[in-house]
Amino acid sequence: MITIAIADDESLVASSLATLLSLEDDLEVLVTCGSGEELLTWWRKRLTTSQPVAQVCVLDLQLGGIDGIDTAVQLRELSADLPVLIVTSHARPRQLKRALANGVLGFLPKTATAEEFAGAIRSVRGGRRYLDQELAAMTISAGESPLTEREEEILELAGRGGSVEEIAAAAHLASGTTRNYLSQAMGKVGAQNRFEAYTRARELGWL
Repeated sequence: MITIAIADDESLVASSLATLLSLEDDLEVLVTCGSGEELLTWWRKRLTTSQPVAQVCVLDLQLGGIDGIDTAVQLRELSADLPVLIVTSHARPRQLKRALANGVLGFLPKTATAEEFAGAIRSVRGGRRYLDQELAAMTISAGESPLTEREEEILELAGRGGSVEEIAAAAHLASGTTRNYLSQAMGKVGAQNRFEAYTRARELGWL
């Protein structure tokens, strides 16, 4: 029996996934949590009281607090080599690369079938990677991004349509520093303005 912990801030998604997985004879969902923080609290408590933790974690990428990848990193600090499967509604090559760099074995879109989810869980439990083929192909074709993490963050914020001052406030930077980051990013992607830079970076798979 493979035991599973799920974290997703959409309670309906979490409960539906738990129900589907529990229909499999060899899978058992121990807990569903609404955030990475909640799952980490549960995990630490189980370890402190010498209770068994889950053998596989299924984490939504876009959680309300710390995201799924950061949650995976902290979980693996508590339980080394813990197999993690990341699920998301908006998969991008950059996110897949970040997940793999942090030891995540599985990455699936939420549109995957119940059979695919179950197969992915069995694969990562066995120490094998399980990646969405379309996203993997996109990641290979995207190549290495020339953008720094800070430039990526600024462009993501620019894509929301705010002013430079609003972007700076969200990134906790001075407006002048934010303009410099935007200028550098625009130059790297060959764009005339920040909105075009955001669009091109998305099309190239760098955001």
